[in-house]
Amino acid sequence: MAEMTPVVYQTTPSQYKHLKLSFEGQVATLSIDIAEDGGIRPGYKLKLNSYDLGVDIELYDALNRIRFEHPEVGAVVVTSLKDRIFCSGANIFMLGLSSHAWKVNFCKFTNETRNGIEDSSKHSGLKFVAALNGACAGGGYELALACDDIVLVDDRSSTVSLPEVPLLGVLPGTGGLTRVTDKRHVRHDLADIFCTTSEGVRGQKAIDWRLVDAIAKPQQFAQVVSERAARLAATSDRPAGAKGVALTPLACSKTADALAYSFVSVDIARANRTATFTVKAPAAAQPTDIAGIEALGAAWWPLQMARELDDAILHMRTNELDIGSWILKTAGDAKAVLACDATMLAHKDHWLVRETIGLLRRTLARLDVSSRSLFALIESGSCFAGTLAELAFCADRTYMLTLPDDADKAPTLVLDEFNFGFYPMVNDQSRLARRFYEETAPMEAARGAAGKALDADAAQALGLVTAALDDIDWADEIRMVIESRAAMSPDALTGLEANLRFCQKENMATRIFGRLTAWQNWIFNRPNAVGEKGALKVYGKGEKAAFDLNRV
Repeated sequence: MAEMTPVVYQTTPSQYKHLKLSFEGQVATLSIDIAEDGGIRPGYKLKLNSYDLGVDIELYDALNRIRFEHPEVGAVVVTSLKDRIFCSGANIFMLGLSSHAWKVNFCKFTNETRNGIEDSSKHSGLKFVAALNGACAGGGYELALACDDIVLVDDRSSTVSLPEVPLLGVLPGTGGLTRVTDKRHVRHDLADIFCTTSEGVRGQKAIDWRLVDAIAKPQQFAQVVSERAARLAATSDRPAGAKGVALTPLACSKTADALAYSFVSVDIARANRTATFTVKAPAAAQPTDIAGIEALGAAWWPLQMARELDDAILHMRTNELDIGSWILKTAGDAKAVLACDATMLAHKDHWLVRETIGLLRRTLARLDVSSRSLFALIESGSCFAGTLAELAFCADRTYMLTLPDDADKAPTLVLDEFNFGFYPMVNDQSRLARRFYEETAPMEAARGAAGKALDADAAQALGLVTAALDDIDWADEIRMVIESRAAMSPDALTGLEANLRFCQKENMATRIFGRLTAWQNWIFNRPNAVGEKGALKVYGKGEKAAFDLNRV
């Protein structure tokens, strides 16, 4: 796909082209009604409720609207407004036209969005029902798989399917293979049949194979879905009488080489292929009670900062492919960050605080799965404390400045409760636990240092930073680190970083991302998929794909 206008991830329901949101008591309905001519890039039509990145941007926004603006909602029904079609998955013509990088980043974002559905179900009491009122294929079924409950209309024609292997010569790109086995527990031989045939499975067989949870005749379908959604909503602890917080548009000043939000900035140095992310502590006093937090709403520092950082990560990941190294910095008063953390900890069970912690958790997890080299620099004026200290632990390496001749200006690192499990990676492991392989001694030492302003030597002694460098060597050492990274193969670095960041514990989410990084990334490059006669290229043209039949 040719280089075009940068992708913008901010949107609002009034701008949606493809989705519709409605609310009735504790149940929200998210309806898919994709506009054929509404593709995010020219050259293809979104037929049969197929989706592209623009559709998923709307989906991500809609989920956040439900999370923050509608705390009364305990269950979300995902369905279609199209006749006899739920969703046919990612648009194949879009994939055929797209660059390799576009396909991979598209898949990564869709994975994060669907993982976010499961994250909200697990942590926020927000449950999801996939109401499949027609044929459901590929990415459409992968969306259903992310939900807690799947209901398929039993009309003798509607099926669920994952036809990517037989039709397109690629794998399901949004966790389908993994969820079918790890989540749905479809027996592996039945999964093999399901994923190598294009016809799909319907009716009672879909239940017997564990592909869906229930079927219903067309006349009873709406009632069955409503009853199942109501039962799930009744299990939610989200507050029915609470007032939501409007997610107002983010203000961002963009230039060719910089992004500037209120609390996040990104400065791009194209010559050395780096981007410096700086996250700022609040300058103004922040509320300590729920009334004050609700009064600030989306302007409350933890929430606004998380939204800004999330948007910046997505912008850079999609639109700045050649910027291979991200340098993570912080600025401001560490005490202000720790005070916000103390407020969040005191009110962690309040729905708004819980959702804010959830957004921070998912945003930090975007860094973990981003195919960029991450370096954290702890310098004078930094505030790597509590929540913001997680940025240092996200990094592949963390360097901390020591000032032996000017200790008063030396930066510090401060741990608090939020570094010990509030922001787990996608493998459900805290970054400190990952760092120390959950070994007792270093974890206890880190806990014992919580609340202390650690200088570079103390932080290094505890294993919290990669190296403590004095001001004489600082500039040269950092320059050499950046230059050496820029000279290495980006492909090798992507594989290296993904392996090292998730170095101990595996779960369904890590397998989804790992298989995307390794298998699908490779398959997307192969002629069998994207060659002149590859399956993705000839799909819909009435031609037969020509495969290199060697197994490699």
